[in-house]
Amino acid sequence: MTDTSVKIDPESGRKPRLTPEVRRGLLGLGLGNTLEWYDWMVFGLLSAFIGPKFFPAQDPIAATLNALAIFAVGFAFRPLGGILLGTFADRIGRRRVMLWSIMMMAGTTLIIALCPTYEQIGAAAGIVLLVCRIIQGISTGVEAPLSTAHAVELVPAGREGFVAGVISFYVNVGILLASLVSYVCSLLLSGAVMADWGWRVPFIVGAVLGLVVIYLRRTLPETMKPDELAENSSAKTVWGGVRKHWLSVLAITFVVGAAQAYNYAWNTGLPTAARSGFKEDATAVFALTTALGVVLVLGSLIIGKVADGKSISKWFLITRALSIPSVFLMLMYVRPGIGGFAAVLLGGSVVLVLNMTLYNVVSSSLMPKNCRGAGTALGYGLGVALFGGTASYLLVWLQSLNASWIFPVYVAVLSLLSIVFYLLARQKNGTFIGS
Repeated sequence: MTDTSVKIDPESGRKPRLTPEVRRGLLGLGLGNTLEWYDWMVFGLLSAFIGPKFFPAQDPIAATLNALAIFAVGFAFRPLGGILLGTFADRIGRRRVMLWSIMMMAGTTLIIALCPTYEQIGAAAGIVLLVCRIIQGISTGVEAPLSTAHAVELVPAGREGFVAGVISFYVNVGILLASLVSYVCSLLLSGAVMADWGWRVPFIVGAVLGLVVIYLRRTLPETMKPDELAENSSAKTVWGGVRKHWLSVLAITFVVGAAQAYNYAWNTGLPTAARSGFKEDATAVFALTTALGVVLVLGSLIIGKVADGKSISKWFLITRALSIPSVFLMLMYVRPGIGGFAAVLLGGSVVLVLNMTLYNVVSSSLMPKNCRGAGTALGYGLGVALFGGTASYLLVWLQSLNASWIFPVYVAVLSLLSIVFYLLARQKNGTFIGS
């Protein structure tokens, strides 16, 4: 187990400072998370517009559910991305895999923005959309877990809380940007234009952001040393380490899955239910999701600063326990009314930001460096595939059956299981980052 007890410079009495190279590396890693979350949130937020353009539009709700199903399919391929790209990251280094990941995301985002509709090319439109989401699923299967692991390896020991805050900040900038761009487009173009072609504009914005991130990642520092890469010369060696720490992978699956289920319920499921199920005004919904994004951006910086140098394990256990009762707030939104939607969305935002700031660093702490890329990516991919990507669809479907109460029970159980498995993994294998 790695010794990370030294948190303060004994000469200056301050936390270790970050070099310009490390800060630039954190920027490139962080903005990649911005693009990933921007793209996924835009797709979820605009699913009511995207569905009728890529699938038969006779039944708008059915078309929306088809788009959300494609949303979930992308998540299903995240474990594959974790297995393939995570293994490469442990064998050939972090930098090249981080560059591949963002190139895949940026390219497919541009294709979605320019893709012809169902009316123009028939079922081929849905197939193109599906293929793009599969490629993006493979890409994001490694993007979030590996960028966090890479960032933790870049900074001095004891700055894990800072990394949690910084990476979460960039994630939440992506969420905020998705809501903000959707809101501005809806405000300036009107609902009719958004339904026609305006939904393409946010995807073009994402493709441009992708080019910026590709440029920054060309000079990412490599954290895998030559001797570490030599020891990981075969996939068999990497996956031997993953198998040895199987309980940690299981814990990561639930640590990630519970946070993602809560997150996607708040950021895509509730807004989609508001627009498609309760027919709330789209502009008002986008304004409120933008406000939620502001809370997440500012909150992640505050939490990262407060948690820097503190026990990440203790912070995780407290914040995850708080998510169990808070998820039941969504039961307040059971009938049309923008006020009720606002109360639920913003009322649960504090606990949401607490959980979303810490979970990736907590996941990285459970795996040793020699198999951290593969192990964290696999657990992350399974977590989002099983529990995160299906959350929006499940919430809208249960609401259509008048059984909305089932969803918060489901998320509460996931949160409880994540605590149990984390404690078991920590007892059996220990932690390798932070304390």
